[in-house]
Amino acid sequence: MPQIQCLPPHVADLIAAGEVVERPASVIKELLENAIDAGASAIVAEIEHGGLTYIRITDNGCGIPAEQLPTAFLRHATSKLRAAADLAAIGTLGFRGEALAAIAAVSRVDIFSRAAGTEMGAALHLEGGKPGQAEPTGCPEGTTICVRDLFYNTPARQHLALSHPDVSFKLLRDGQEVLHTPGDGQLLSAIYAAMGRDFALGLLPISGSGGDVKVEGFVTKPLNGHGSRGKQVFFVNGRFVKSQLLTAALEEAYKNQLL
Repeated sequence: MPQIQCLPPHVADLIAAGEVVERPASVIKELLENAIDAGASAIVAEIEHGGLTYIRITDNGCGIPAEQLPTAFLRHATSKLRAAADLAAIGTLGFRGEALAAIAAVSRVDIFSRAAGTEMGAALHLEGGKPGQAEPTGCPEGTTICVRDLFYNTPARQHLALSHPDVSFKLLRDGQEVLHTPGDGQLLSAIYAAMGRDFALGLLPISGSGGDVKVEGFVTKPLNGHGSRGKQVFFVNGRFVKSQLLTAALEEAYKNQLL
């Protein structure tokens, strides 16, 4: 049975794009692919409220041993790669070891799994990516994973708050304040409020112009680089955009700078 383990840093660095959880459909896709890669011959998918409040995927695959359940939710933890050479001979649907970590970070997850040939399964609960203790439990061979309250800990979209730092945005969830930008006109203040203190403190201001085009904003210090593009955000004239051209330009500027 394949053993789940963390990828070596140099192998992880070769994997250009991390998983990005954008909507319930992407969660379901990743979990279904994991089930197929586990050798399942039967898979059941259940959702409620379009997948935002409840997703459950049940399979009869090889299962995960109890001692490996917490490892399965670490970034770049996978049973499908061992060395850089393996990237040239990928035979599975998912291999980057990012999906479970990304899903768990923005939801409440319960996983029940029993490895083939074992008498007892195990259960693990994660809240916002933080795991509890794996506990023994009775369950059939294979894996059942339940994803609840997708994006419960992530303000719906932070793009408007970041593109309009002169406007104070407040978001309440169940009467509790989860986002409040000051509206002082300072982009760094909006970043601090929307994306957190630690992230904001790792940024450097940038500014430049050419012809009729002016560029300004903040970039991450090389030592604080992330393994995915999930926190790259671009705006043109105050409107959020997705641009391969801008992404490529940013990555070219960081070439040979990231450790």
